[in-house]
Amino acid sequence: MRQKIDIIRSRDGVRLACAQSGAGPPLVRAATWMTHAEYDWHGPVWRHWLRFLSSRHRLIRYDQRGVGLSDRNPGNVDFEECVTDLESVVDALELRRFPLFGMSQGAALAVEYTARHPERVERLLLYGGFPLGWHEAPDDLRRLWAALQELAALGWSVEHCAFREIYGRLFAPESDASQREWFADVAQKTTSGEAAARTIDMLGKVNVLRRLREVRCPTLVIHPERDAVIPVEAGRTLADGIPGAELAILDSCNHILLEHEPAWARFQSLVNGFLPAAAAAPCPLPDGEHLTRRQQDVLALLAEGLSNHEIAERLGIGEKTVRNHVSIILDKLGVHSRARAIVLARHSDQLPS
Repeated sequence: MRQKIDIIRSRDGVRLACAQSGAGPPLVRAATWMTHAEYDWHGPVWRHWLRFLSSRHRLIRYDQRGVGLSDRNPGNVDFEECVTDLESVVDALELRRFPLFGMSQGAALAVEYTARHPERVERLLLYGGFPLGWHEAPDDLRRLWAALQELAALGWSVEHCAFREIYGRLFAPESDASQREWFADVAQKTTSGEAAARTIDMLGKVNVLRRLREVRCPTLVIHPERDAVIPVEAGRTLADGIPGAELAILDSCNHILLEHEPAWARFQSLVNGFLPAAAAAPCPLPDGEHLTRRQQDVLALLAEGLSNHEIAERLGIGEKTVRNHVSIILDKLGVHSRARAIVLARHSDQLPS
């Protein structure tokens, strides 16, 4: 699976890096503050998130202003400008109606956007989010975020990654050393310490509590039970305030779910059950043609977003053999891309049961 990165101009001229991946109906992800459209796609912390979200949809995500491949010096960054950037991305891509995914700080953005544009958001998916910033949080959480803001201003750009590694340990306590090292490294590549401190301050001022009752679309709120950076009470507040919202609590302490923990599998199941899949037409094969069981297995792993190398490891076969299988699958289905093969096969009998 590949992604495409384009530059979209916000209303005030700020350049926003917008990445698209996968095929099917659009799924828009509101921006968060430590992303990089290119590095996240290959990194061990976010890769499984992006592959999964792209497996049944055309995932649309973008770097926040001042972050990643977007303009690094956009001037002041506040919540209103971040909402405007989301509006600009949706307008530039001419999206009429779509599900919206808000994770962490993106949850508040998604709520605000949905309240302003109810005709566009068909479903709202919120994960690890909050409606009220840390300036109004209980004393212990307020002190934690104030310390993180100070730490960002003083230690973000220090060559040794110990300062930034603290964020990895907080956001994913069960991550291993290599994941934390990658997270610390990409954090420095993503933004500057000054910009990170300004963003943390902005997060403290967020308040969409009054907007919650204006959300009228089906909403699913998911939150890790022992999240250290955004307490589960924040997720409960979101669900309680949005009419008819469902709440699912995951057995995890990781704000960023890791690929091999049981909570990640539960998250995928919840999302697949909540977001409608692509309404693709069946793909009958020509008379006499069929996919072998092995080809069906390969196609199923393609649908999970795995690379040829990953499929080879999963099935215990050579990477060259996987490439041959993929070529035969595309030829039998009469398509020219892996993404199109997945969309066509998903609602037919070509995937193993």
